Amino acid sequence: MTLTEWFIFFLILQVIHFAGTWKLYAKAGRKAWEALIPVYNAVILMKIINRPWWWVILLFIPVINVIMLPIIWVETIRSFGKNSTQDTILVIVTLGFYIFYVNYAVAVDYIEDRDLKPKTAAGEWVSSILFAVIAATLVHTYVMQPYTIPTGSLERTLLVGDFLFVSKFHYGARTPMTAVSFPMVHDTIPVVKTKSYLANPQYPYFRLPGFQDIERNDIVVFSLPNDTLRYFFDQSNISVYKPIDKKSNYVKRCVGVPGDSLSIRNGYVFIDGKQNELPDRAQLQFSYTGTTNGGNFSKQNLYNRYHIKPNEFFYNGQQFSSAGLTDEAAEKFKNHPSVTSLDRNVMKVGLKDPSIFPNNGKVDWNRDNFGPIYIPEAGKTVKMDLKNFSLYRRIIEVYEGSEMGIANQLSVEGNQVLLNGQPLKEYTFKQNYYWMMGDNRHNSEDSRYWGYVPETHIVGKPVFIWLSWDGNAKGIMNKIRWERLFTTVGGSGKPVSYFVYFLVALAIYIAYMQFRKRRKKA
Repeated sequence: MTLTEWFIFFLILQVIHFAGTWKLYAKAGRKAWEALIPVYNAVILMKIINRPWWWVILLFIPVINVIMLPIIWVETIRSFGKNSTQDTILVIVTLGFYIFYVNYAVAVDYIEDRDLKPKTAAGEWVSSILFAVIAATLVHTYVMQPYTIPTGSLERTLLVGDFLFVSKFHYGARTPMTAVSFPMVHDTIPVVKTKSYLANPQYPYFRLPGFQDIERNDIVVFSLPNDTLRYFFDQSNISVYKPIDKKSNYVKRCVGVPGDSLSIRNGYVFIDGKQNELPDRAQLQFSYTGTTNGGNFSKQNLYNRYHIKPNEFFYNGQQFSSAGLTDEAAEKFKNHPSVTSLDRNVMKVGLKDPSIFPNNGKVDWNRDNFGPIYIPEAGKTVKMDLKNFSLYRRIIEVYEGSEMGIANQLSVEGNQVLLNGQPLKEYTFKQNYYWMMGDNRHNSEDSRYWGYVPETHIVGKPVFIWLSWDGNAKGIMNKIRWERLFTTVGGSGKPVSYFVYFLVALAIYIAYMQFRKRRKKA
């Protein structure tokens, strides 16, 4: 829905609200017309139901408003004596239209000094849970979101089994675009494995101001642009349409920012002709193959000395292959007594891979030798010709078209590029784009395969690892990677764990609360 459509919808809601409540406003000692004025009518309603004025703000926060509406419906009828369980069920099941019945067909009186405390223990539990969900949803949506590392594309920097806190405010929180959604989950309701949202209606895209821009080499969480999976790791091959904010969340390193000219040479990224220098915590990895003299390999030694995972090392007695080796580890592994040769797997220049962006099989690019391409920047104009057509087609048709409610169609007629049937010689981008890649170059599904990541798809910045779980280790104490608990994602040098400091702070807090409790009792 466009802004105009949402405005019309909002006005219709005001008329419906007035029609269903004006007599109740009058019975509460207010003027009937006060039920008609947008926003003001909500403030007056909060006074009528004896609730704080700031509840009105919650009604305008996406997702939160879906939770708040049933609460306000129930509070409204209870302010006029309709307190039974049957009344509560009716007003919720009818989506608030039971209030029309109370307004026109029932003789009710306004209860000015209504007791707001729930009458039963169950009611108190429900009230507490609802507002806990509201508070958690606010934090989850606009401040900090938990995230789990599912794949090894950023191995060494982020490990499979790392549990992160992702900051929404660093780059500016993206307000939800999906109007109706199950709170505190992403695209799927756990256990039942069913969709957690309604695809329509959709709010227009909006992002709150952030306090920093995405910088080159930042690790970023984003919504996967071409995601059509029902849920993450779904193997059913069932494709579904997903709104931007319900696409699967990925985490990669941003190696290209708006305005960059990017190319890949033998697996290394070059920006404007210069090799990209990664932070010292980043460890670039490639896959290798080699031969042996028939000796044996100790899996534990491979892991401890060369950081080779057992499930990434394949050996048939004479030849082996290994994924995820850094240049440093590869140099060490060459000196292993059983290794006779070791070669990095690199696809040669000019070797065509049709799975590589722009996925048309017309460019001689592959995962290791790619580009150069331009990373689009908002407000910048590029020439549109047959060479650029494939690079920017998805941007124009989808990211700046259908996802924004615009019917863009790019086509070719002879040697002329057409936009919606009209000749297009140049195009000015409406938003910024980014290039995301994994440090594990041969074990990462990234921008090399599906192209640019639009600014609208940016979710946040990983800032903190609060738990790290090694699923391959034996025993609970060994499964926890203690050295990674409460470490920062960014920064330089070896990560430092703040877990001990957390425990000390927690002990001090508990002791203080116990002291306060005893003092209050005394």
